[in-house]
Amino acid sequence: MKKSGLGPALRELRESSGLEAKAVARSAVMSRSKLSKIENGKTAPSVTDVDCILTAIGVSDEVKGEYMAAVGEATTEVTAWRLVRRLGYSRKQEQVKALESQTTLLRLFQHSLVPGLLQTPEYVRAVFAGKGLTEAQLERTVGVRLARQSILYSEEKAFRFIITESVLRWRIVPPLVMAGQLDRLISVSRLPGVDIGIVGLSAAQTEFPGHSFSIKDERTVTVEMIHAETVMTDPRDIALYVAKFERFSGVAVSGDDMRTLIAAIRDELFREQETV
Repeated sequence: MKKSGLGPALRELRESSGLEAKAVARSAVMSRSKLSKIENGKTAPSVTDVDCILTAIGVSDEVKGEYMAAVGEATTEVTAWRLVRRLGYSRKQEQVKALESQTTLLRLFQHSLVPGLLQTPEYVRAVFAGKGLTEAQLERTVGVRLARQSILYSEEKAFRFIITESVLRWRIVPPLVMAGQLDRLISVSRLPGVDIGIVGLSAAQTEFPGHSFSIKDERTVTVEMIHAETVMTDPRDIALYVAKFERFSGVAVSGDDMRTLIAAIRDELFREQETV
């Protein structure tokens, strides 16, 4: 399938499924007019657009792979954060939620923040507080991000998080609030489908963080940079990120050792407050 014929092909796929355009647009977290422009070939769909549309239609993995290969001809797609702000952070969170619902294995490396799926309400609010949102927009964004976390309890999915120790010490919230966030990590780490690894500051390193990234199955890699979000679909690029993730995993502590490390940092925060 050529990328130029992707829109009409998506329309045929939707029509053969018996789903109305408005239902697919709603599930794909886009306007009805945007879906129409994509289906009529007037707007080139992004990797995320196609993934969300196929998820909304409910196609098989084989069909999804064919369509994603077509949209991934360019292999790398960059979306500036200013466009995300225009879309709305809460809408972006809905979009991410839709993609996560169709991901069997999510691998995420973070060296700057606690991953969104693991954040407490207070931490989420702190992350978005400086983005110029109104109180109503902030509440919607916080609510949607927290709603995403229900997927952690799915028995059909697996989540692997690698976090650097510096994330646990980064003071974007007050000490007692951060202590609550660390307790949240300990609690979530006991879920059957969740594996959390911590790369300690004292661990000997041959790797360098560079930037945070997430890998959805073997389908896409998403990298968050200062100015934009980059999505890659080339299998060669995905393999590089998988290998980097595994190298970090090899020096990370997990299980009881990980929980002991987090608890020690949490207790440091408590002691700090006692001396204030």
